[in-house]
Amino acid sequence: MIFSKPIKPTLETAYVKLMMDVIGRGLVMASQVDTEIQHEIAQFPVGFCLSMNVFPKGPAFVLEVNPQKQLTLVKQLDKKPDLTITFKHLHHAFLVFSFQESTARSFANDRMIADGDVSHAIRLVRCLNKMEALILPKLVAELAVKEYPQQLSFKEKINSAANIYLKVAQSYFKGGV
Repeated sequence: MIFSKPIKPTLETAYVKLMMDVIGRGLVMASQVDTEIQHEIAQFPVGFCLSMNVFPKGPAFVLEVNPQKQLTLVKQLDKKPDLTITFKHLHHAFLVFSFQESTARSFANDRMIADGDVSHAIRLVRCLNKMEALILPKLVAELAVKEYPQQLSFKEKINSAANIYLKVAQSYFKGGV
């Protein structure tokens, strides 16, 4: 055999790492674009740090609430995050990020741990659900979120998705986090 590691776990790791980066950046950009997400983020105090990771040392992202009450990506964190969402296994993260299982179902199946205030975790899940509803095709989003927002018009979805995708792409081209 040419490969020293099995291919499937290597591909899952690469996919989850990419999705963690895209979701982290997507939340940052959605906090600049969507009023519902802005309202949720405004409830966190300035300096509030949240992270999502895969146990034990898998892919991760860290976000912080800035003075404008928007999220920013953080490269290096000198303190313990106020809220950490941890997938217990890489495959559990893969199920969520490949839209085979919703975030709510993953919590219900005990595949994730929330370390921090439960109300903050619920607020983050609402932000993730709204972002996914905005940026994913409706058929995929309906698999990813517990309840697809009925009031989300096609025009709002397209405009918001385009704006978020554009900002995420720009963040990659600028080389910033």
